[in-house]
Amino acid sequence: MTRRPRRTGITASLAVALVLVAGCSESPAPVSGEPGAAAQPAEGVVFRRGLPGEPDSLDPHRSEEAATHDVLRDLFEGLTAEAQGGEPRPAAASGWTVEEDGRLYRFSLRPGGRWSNGDPVVAEDFAASLRRAVDPATGSAYSVVLSAIENVPEIVAGERPPSDLGVRATAELELEIRLSQPAPYLPGLLANPVAFPVHRPSLAEHGPGFARAGKLVSNGPYRLTHWVVNDRLRLERNPYYDDGRPLAIDTVYYHPLEEPSAELQRYRAGELDFTESIPNGRFEWIREQFGGQLVVAPYLAVYYYMFNTTRAPFDDAGLRSALSMVVDRTLLTERITGVGEVPAYSFVPPGVNGHTVQRPPWFEAAPARRLAEARRLYAAAGFTDESPLKVQLVYNTGDNHKRVALAVASMWKEALGVEVEPVNMELKVMLERRRDRSAWTVMRLGWVGDYDDAYNFLEIMRSDHGQNDTGFADPQYDRLLDLAAAETDPTRRSRLLEEAEQLMLAQAPVLPLYFNVTKHLVQPWVEGFEPNILDHNYTRYLAIDTEARGY
Repeated sequence: MTRRPRRTGITASLAVALVLVAGCSESPAPVSGEPGAAAQPAEGVVFRRGLPGEPDSLDPHRSEEAATHDVLRDLFEGLTAEAQGGEPRPAAASGWTVEEDGRLYRFSLRPGGRWSNGDPVVAEDFAASLRRAVDPATGSAYSVVLSAIENVPEIVAGERPPSDLGVRATAELELEIRLSQPAPYLPGLLANPVAFPVHRPSLAEHGPGFARAGKLVSNGPYRLTHWVVNDRLRLERNPYYDDGRPLAIDTVYYHPLEEPSAELQRYRAGELDFTESIPNGRFEWIREQFGGQLVVAPYLAVYYYMFNTTRAPFDDAGLRSALSMVVDRTLLTERITGVGEVPAYSFVPPGVNGHTVQRPPWFEAAPARRLAEARRLYAAAGFTDESPLKVQLVYNTGDNHKRVALAVASMWKEALGVEVEPVNMELKVMLERRRDRSAWTVMRLGWVGDYDDAYNFLEIMRSDHGQNDTGFADPQYDRLLDLAAAETDPTRRSRLLEEAEQLMLAQAPVLPLYFNVTKHLVQPWVEGFEPNILDHNYTRYLAIDTEARGY
């Protein structure tokens, strides 16, 4: 369940600004491996990646931004990870068993696991960290994705202590996770950063500052050595990490670049090996110039606008539907984005395991009839040519986001007479504002799937979900999700989720615009890159042909 305000980055998924002051850590002395400079022998093989903006946090329990999660997947390791194709595989755990009709999981940790300071990784690290993740005092907006674990909803609501969580270490390397309902997606979910362990002694010593450079102790293949705000993060090989697989890259640089055009410029100069995205407006030129270096692939993510349903006039479902009805998604994806995105009229992307694509009630209407109905609903909400709806449309900095916002504003103006003020904000500022429903009415966002299941998309619209920013609340919708969560028959479960999505689309708390594709530029000397539908790109699977690179 990842917000990705690039999040799309959905994603991603998706992005709360519970930002640690990690970015305020002291600036390091100059280091080798700067962009454009030959790597020094001490750094070994270097990989340079773009990052769409400054990380929101390197505390895995507080980060929401999908692109930041790529950094966290390099630094930390959960009980499970994802293979290159996106399917879950054992990671810190060597394996697991499932008992009691899918309600009890027993994990065996890999012997010899070590933190980056040499401390052993033990089962209690995971038990304590999962308790921390769901503790309301942590402020994790992601804690609710763990709701299948016994007592999570009550703990998140403050009705039970974190110690009541259905997780316990039964031996030094044995962990038990008890569920309140079957969750066949649990192994995939445990690869999410919210389920990563944190180093307990570091947390006790430094408090929230444990995630800063120089203090962060991690258990993944890399460790953080430098973090220079708005410039770079430097990760180097964790000397204590060994899962039996070779690690081909020694040093990783992440360069925060909010503008895809800046990433492109750095890539063209040979200063990046891998871009997080590309400027949509230059897609054809990029394809002509770089050929096979441009990799476009399907992506489990939706790009959407959300309405603040707690504030007038967007507490009116008819008005929300009218605004959705007049947006031409086909024109948007062909003329504005134009890199293979799929027009979105549902919230759950196509291709999700076992889920049939749903549509809003007006989808089958002819364009002229759809427009007439939208104008009727707009007028019924109290708006006319003389007294039009005036709205601020908030989006985060980025050429692609701006192009989409201007296009949608133009469609609303032409069809209904809506007067739109596009408001551009830096990502962190937008995420801070997102939590304050008194400060916005319409905002851009995205959702990136954390695992291949419709529930992962639909659960964020529950009335009690920590990432339901719209304020949408419908008891029947919540009931359908509860029934789906308890259902063990896959067919009946899918039907319940489809019914829930139909109900939600009819009330239009969100305006889905398109389903994303991944778009990366990958230098010819990068080996091992394979796109996957989740767009989780672990550095550990990659290698660099240093001869082809030239050093």
